[in-house]
Amino acid sequence: MNIHHYLGTSALLLALSACQTVPLSTEAPTAGMIAPMVERIENLTATGYAVVAVQNHKNPAQQRLMAIRASKLDAYRALTEQVYGQQLDANSTVADMVVTNDTFRSKVQGVIYGATLVSITPVNDDTYETTLALDRTVVQELRRQYLAQVAMRNR
Repeated sequence: MNIHHYLGTSALLLALSACQTVPLSTEAPTAGMIAPMVERIENLTATGYAVVAVQNHKNPAQQRLMAIRASKLDAYRALTEQVYGQQLDANSTVADMVVTNDTFRSKVQGVIYGATLVSITPVNDDTYETTLALDRTVVQELRRQYLAQVAMRNR
């Protein structure tokens, strides 16, 4: 064998020894993964929007009330996304190296309590904006309960 063969083999072994197999975890998130984000915030805030004209009622006053309610629910959804994250399902179909179909579906699920209503504000003549806030201690408690629930399911 010549020197080039030894050098090539040595380089390959060196390269392979630097590689590491990292198992992909299917376990639930741990408190250690969540803590850094929680420690940086005092309050979570979320804003939701709803358009008055699309509300399903003929009475304008009732449409406004429905839009206010819808904007509040949208703000709760946004808070839930921040506390628990979002489950995302994505499918892509490729034919002849061209994307022929690309679909995304998201799901948000969780329990929110203790949110404070910051404001309900009309935006222009046809939209309402609602802002909610959630204290850091409540966020930590919600996440603690969620992680305990996940741990019980995984037993």
